Amino acid sequence: MGRRLHRGGRHPRGAPLAGRRVRPARRGLRGGGDGVRLFLRLLGFLRPYGGRVALSAALGAATVVSGVGLLATAAYVISAAALQPLLGELALAVYLVRFFSVSRAFSRYAERLVSHGLTFRLLQSLRTFFYARLEPLAPARLSGYRSGDLLSRFVRDVEELENVFLRILSPFVVAVLVSLLTFAVLLPFDRTLALVALGFLAATGVGVPLLVRRLSRGLGRRELGLRAELGARILDGVSGARDLLAFGREGAEKQEISALDRKLEGTQRRSALVAGLQESATETMTGLALVAVLVLSVPLVAAGEIEGVWLAFLALVVLGSFEAVAPLGTAFRSLDRSLSAGRRLFEVTDAEPGARDPEDPLPPPEDHAFELDRVSFRYEPAGPPVLDEVSLRLPPGRKVAVVGPSGSGKSTILALLLRFYDPDEGSVRFGGQDARSYAADDLRAGVAVAPQDPHVFAGTLRENLLVADPEADEGALRRVLRRARLEDFVRALPEGLDEYVGEGGSRLSGGERRRLAVARALLKGAPILALDEPTADLDRLTEGELLSSILDPGQEKSLLLVTHRLVGLEAMDEILVLDAGRVVERGTHAELAGAGGLYNRMRDVQNGMLATA
Repeated sequence: MGRRLHRGGRHPRGAPLAGRRVRPARRGLRGGGDGVRLFLRLLGFLRPYGGRVALSAALGAATVVSGVGLLATAAYVISAAALQPLLGELALAVYLVRFFSVSRAFSRYAERLVSHGLTFRLLQSLRTFFYARLEPLAPARLSGYRSGDLLSRFVRDVEELENVFLRILSPFVVAVLVSLLTFAVLLPFDRTLALVALGFLAATGVGVPLLVRRLSRGLGRRELGLRAELGARILDGVSGARDLLAFGREGAEKQEISALDRKLEGTQRRSALVAGLQESATETMTGLALVAVLVLSVPLVAAGEIEGVWLAFLALVVLGSFEAVAPLGTAFRSLDRSLSAGRRLFEVTDAEPGARDPEDPLPPPEDHAFELDRVSFRYEPAGPPVLDEVSLRLPPGRKVAVVGPSGSGKSTILALLLRFYDPDEGSVRFGGQDARSYAADDLRAGVAVAPQDPHVFAGTLRENLLVADPEADEGALRRVLRRARLEDFVRALPEGLDEYVGEGGSRLSGGERRRLAVARALLKGAPILALDEPTADLDRLTEGELLSSILDPGQEKSLLLVTHRLVGLEAMDEILVLDAGRVVERGTHAELAGAGGLYNRMRDVQNGMLATA
């Protein structure tokens, strides 16, 4: 619906966020914006789960500490046992081995349970937040995006943000806690030994990841972009497969998709290479740390400053501690991907909607008289006016048609009626009040629209109709089908109203989709009925029957009919003729037919085409 509304007013197909109408809610978060601010903004989503975050980090640290304790105390028991002490002298160490073995298993399970539960809650919160921000932007801010790209952003990119906690924040907190604890354990034995171990832990946990991030800079952003582009291209190819086959372009399309796939594969290979280098560097640093500890400890043992039974203990404390810092390389690589995903999401959701609700909106209007008063409107500040000082009055019960050539701005009037946009100049009024005084949802509740390019949901005919009124009974559905001239069609279907219509209504003809949209609008029963090209794709007989039903003099609803087909307009109370965004004529059919203007010329051309047909 939104896409057609834009086209009717020459909406540009260029950058989706161009111009003064699209302003990020927070500066510095788009493109190459401040990564620190963006990361802090992403961390804000964890604020409601602060207790779970702390518990998960504590359990993660407990898991690593238990593993280190198990290794170290077991080494001490084995070393001490070689000296054949009394059994009671080893009792505490043996009990500690048992304690650490049990606590490691318990804390590992509990950490996974808490952290994954937190991740699922976080994903739910993210999806809800981003969809809530996305919905008000439709259709004004979304028409420039490819559907596959939007799908990638709000599925893949949202899922990527789970790494902010699972692979970035939690491992960092665990690494800091374990490193400090390791330093505290080694310090009583020897200060130099403790500082060297801490230095190796810091180099592995910070130095290696920083090097890895430098090598992988931009890879995450590039991979996410290529994935989105590839997904959008495949979706376009599948949706347009019939046309590609008809024009013999399926081979070229496959080649272009393959080229994108090769670019993605190359990026992924480079990411895998960086990951391999990170793992090798981490293993190397771990080995060097172990050697350094032994080089420092052996002389201390030989000098009698440290008992020999503690040598293996010290070595394994250091060795086990690297389990806490090893994931930080992955964390830094995930950081680039998460920041890129967040940036791509906020790039969309930070846009200003086409029309913003007031802080204190008026109650829903009781009088649904619709009026444009000298309205001018542009989609872009520097672009040509789509509407130029257009005035229109649609009081209750009145029937008004807006006609004109393609691109004259007819459909933009419907966009203003539905308050997808606010005008640049002039005013849009409902019941005498400026439309900006009302919440957009309250105004839309009073309008039933059948757009020029109606969307048919992948489901049954019944489900598509019930979008307008979920509580409608069978009788109400049959009545609107009869008025939309679909009753005979539905009766002939094997499943009737429960017939599956395919994705986008692929199992329906163009005329059937259009009449389904009309039936859906009629079912809503709103005070204003707005129809955009309702008879396109229909044969002349069905067109006449549908218009006769819609224009029934007994109907009390206001009707705004947007069309370039001058059929059945004798029943309209007023006709506005638009050309290049301006009203060039207005009046009844009889008045305009004899005026010799654009309306009459359009009628003559249409009649000539019909006579030829």
